[in-house]
Amino acid sequence: MSSTLSVSMPAVNNTDRSAIAPLQVPDRLLLGPGPSNADPTVVAAMNHQPIGHLDPAYLQMMDEVQTLLRYAWQTRNPMTFPIAGTGSAAMEATLANTVEPGDKVLVGVKGYFGHRLVDMASRYQADVSTLHKPWGEVFSLSELRQGLETHRPQILALVHAETSTGVCQPLEGVGELCREFDCLLLVDTVTSLGGVPIFLDEWGVDLAYSCSQKGLSCPPGISPFTLSSRAVEKLQQRAAKVPNWYLDATLLAKYWGRDRTYHHTAPVNLTFALREALRLLAEEGLEARWQRHQQTAQKLWTGLADLGLTCHVDAAYRLPTLTTVRVPDGVEAKAVIRQLLTEYNLEIGGGLGELAGKVWRIGLMGHNSQPEKVETLLHALKQVLAV
Repeated sequence: MSSTLSVSMPAVNNTDRSAIAPLQVPDRLLLGPGPSNADPTVVAAMNHQPIGHLDPAYLQMMDEVQTLLRYAWQTRNPMTFPIAGTGSAAMEATLANTVEPGDKVLVGVKGYFGHRLVDMASRYQADVSTLHKPWGEVFSLSELRQGLETHRPQILALVHAETSTGVCQPLEGVGELCREFDCLLLVDTVTSLGGVPIFLDEWGVDLAYSCSQKGLSCPPGISPFTLSSRAVEKLQQRAAKVPNWYLDATLLAKYWGRDRTYHHTAPVNLTFALREALRLLAEEGLEARWQRHQQTAQKLWTGLADLGLTCHVDAAYRLPTLTTVRVPDGVEAKAVIRQLLTEYNLEIGGGLGELAGKVWRIGLMGHNSQPEKVETLLHALKQVLAV
């Protein structure tokens, strides 16, 4: 006997529609793990009336976005464009396009998003192996070498900036290791792009993805994606079609490349926003942007220490974009988060996975990486913690 899902529908009340007031969005200071506050220039760009996704003006804008993305990532990869979706869509796109059933994928897990890579790769029938480090530590080159020697994967996946822990994984030399073992290097730059030094070509990174709502100070929903020539070669040699139509880079490249072949209706207003966010980054300059994030983070770390609070990650590997702060004994993490939001209109994040209830996550990304934002947060924390 086949079973059917029974769904109980609520009664329709024609007066309900008149009870819904016009949209009112609270004005928050977003200092959590993301989204961050968008730059006002970016918000203004997004508020233009949309145009067609094949309009000549939009097609020119697509070229500009690709050029600016290559600058932000320091890469010459021709296949570089944003995915119409959040960072998780771009994450999945790297795996969907390069993983075939039975491919060996080695994932370095040192936080929540390493586990997500494992889950996604397994859904594409990869033979997944893992390397593990405690949440708050990084992999050494010797540990990665040993993992490559043991597992001999087609792909090594690492999270550059682990949003759950606040750790920045060193990548110098990893690309050379991967070439020695004839595998591709896949890197998550979700919380590093636009705030932390990244040199994809110099580091030998083959697949990378990011998001719009963190270091780029753009609303969420459009996410950078890039493949090196080595990754494109693997894509072209697939025995079967990419099993995800929407994220198939061979189809997307026809829209973002010279052909301009229709694939889907692009989120044009988010492209407006991303274009302006990347233009602002280029206007400031990468080195100046990276230095600003480091200096602002240092101000936060000093202020936290003055309050008697301890960072979870060693200073040598601490992200300037995302800081994890240990919750003091006897303090309820969620209560502090709630009070900051309700009384100070200020958002910070709680811990994920193994760090749930043990840390707060403070983001200083893009437009929000400013000394005055740090001062606002430290003042509020001092009041809430009564220190």
